Amino acid sequence: MAAAAVDSAMEVVPALAEEAAPDTAGLSCLVNLPGEVLEYILCSGSLTAADIGRVSSTCRRLRELCQSSGKVWKEQFRVRWPSLMKHYSPTDYVNWLEEYKVRQKAGLEARKIVASFSKRFFSEHVPCNGFSDIENLEGPEIFFEDELVCILNMEGRKALTWKYYAKKILYYLRQQKILNNLKAFLQQPDDYESYLEGAVYIDQYCNPLSDISLKDIQAQIDSIVELVCKTLRGINSRHPSLAFKAGESSMIMEIELQSQVLDAINYVLYDQLKFKGNRMDYYNALNLYMHQVLIRRTGIPISMSLLYLTIARQLGVPLEPVNFPSHFLLRWCQGAEGATLDIFDYIYIDAFGKGKQLTVKECEYLIGQHVTAALYGVVNVKKVLQRMVGNLLSLGKREGIDQSYQLLRDSLDLYLAMYPDQVQLLLLQARLYFHLGIWPEKVLDILQHIQTLDPGQHGAVGYLVQHTLEHIERKKEEVGVEVKLRSDEKHRDVCYSIGLIMKHKRYGYNCVIYGWDPTCMMGHEWIRNMNVHSLPHGHHQPFYNVLVEDGSCRYAAQENLEYNVEPQEISHPDVGRYFSEFTGTHYIPNAELEVRYPEDLEFVYETVQNIYSAKKENIE
Repeated sequence: MAAAAVDSAMEVVPALAEEAAPDTAGLSCLVNLPGEVLEYILCSGSLTAADIGRVSSTCRRLRELCQSSGKVWKEQFRVRWPSLMKHYSPTDYVNWLEEYKVRQKAGLEARKIVASFSKRFFSEHVPCNGFSDIENLEGPEIFFEDELVCILNMEGRKALTWKYYAKKILYYLRQQKILNNLKAFLQQPDDYESYLEGAVYIDQYCNPLSDISLKDIQAQIDSIVELVCKTLRGINSRHPSLAFKAGESSMIMEIELQSQVLDAINYVLYDQLKFKGNRMDYYNALNLYMHQVLIRRTGIPISMSLLYLTIARQLGVPLEPVNFPSHFLLRWCQGAEGATLDIFDYIYIDAFGKGKQLTVKECEYLIGQHVTAALYGVVNVKKVLQRMVGNLLSLGKREGIDQSYQLLRDSLDLYLAMYPDQVQLLLLQARLYFHLGIWPEKVLDILQHIQTLDPGQHGAVGYLVQHTLEHIERKKEEVGVEVKLRSDEKHRDVCYSIGLIMKHKRYGYNCVIYGWDPTCMMGHEWIRNMNVHSLPHGHHQPFYNVLVEDGSCRYAAQENLEYNVEPQEISHPDVGRYFSEFTGTHYIPNAELEVRYPEDLEFVYETVQNIYSAKKENIE
């Protein structure tokens, strides 16, 4: 009977939602159902928020069931935005109807701003103040972020431009929040020794679009600690570490008991879970991100040491970090408490080398040089983070393919957040932005700060100031949009169009065209360095701007390109800047690119029809 009543009511509710004046018999049938059944119907997922609003206006009984803080509106909110539910406590009073309205408004405003970005910033990198619209929006920031994530998760190969700018905005918002958290963290007193927390901030900042949290990483480490306890129980069932509760910071002082813990850690980490130092791919930034160390079970000395240190301290062994040159280590005190100690009163642990325990002499043998006693000393959290970021900075300087230099930019931000007056790094940051042609106003601010810190840098600062001001003036002088028509006589030799998937005849890479010139528009030096004169048609032929599958942007001669008979998506980070959709055979330009090449799309359709339809017919 209950099932029949529910089915009957399920038919009545949509009717009530659609009819301005529902019939009395249907309404009576509905409102006479038990409250639990009515609530079940209203929360079944078949009704929209608008339906619930209309249903609640039909009578007092339904209005009471649909009260703003009740289960019905909570379910509407949960179904629409499930990822936001983790931000609410089950015990909190929440006006779910109001939350629904605020979230919906935030979504509309976020989409409006995302839609405006392509028109505003198509011709340039998003400036420093370009995100001010988002920063000044009213309402919870998590709602805006959630809408941006929804855009990024849109299925299919459409809305590429929306996804491109949503990603940029989300990247910026999260990095700003993480950087503020890191700065607050660095204000903690020197005895605040949450090395893992600091390492997670670095991880989050370099991977702001990934779902990384200290809570999740700590949970994974806790699961490793449980395995260590299980092994430890087999060694010594009465070991005091087994009685520690989660979050407890007790330490055990007996060396023998500490040794049992370390033996258990070594067995679990290296034998059971197969963690190891990454010797094969040492210079990979993933080795420094704690969430990746746990996923891939490999890292470099400093990341492996932080994992080892965290586990050991949770089990009562007071290991300490040692900023040893070329190879980060941990030290384990063997001396009596309160005694005067020197470097020989410690055993040094190489977490990269499967937890091997080293003497001072063995440490020097490890790096092949003698070092002073000061380098065996313990370092605080800030120094540990400085070394981690320093490693990322070195890797960022080695970047070649990624022309955005994102890792270098991120690591510079992190380093300068810790040490804001490092003149050489400030100068590197200014040069980097100048080289990339972005944020000229910020470049001037950095240069002014450098001049204040070190007037001796006048030469380098003056050069950059002069050229940055020239860049700003040139931008002011730019007039309108350059429109290139294929029908123009001077473009008669142009064979290909924007959006076509091409293959380079010589180097074999796949790419998509996003711009073209009737002849090579590069300077004489570039033409000479690229040996363009050795081409049969030299520089007097069309050249094409292409996005390459390896993430680079190149300028290719027409004679070196050919149609790709097996077109595929080009996984380049800037595809969305120029194109709105991938059809399976070609890319469709977004509104801004189409304005610049208004006749190309028709040519693309003809080309696709001729090339790929003919191929299909031949196969059949």
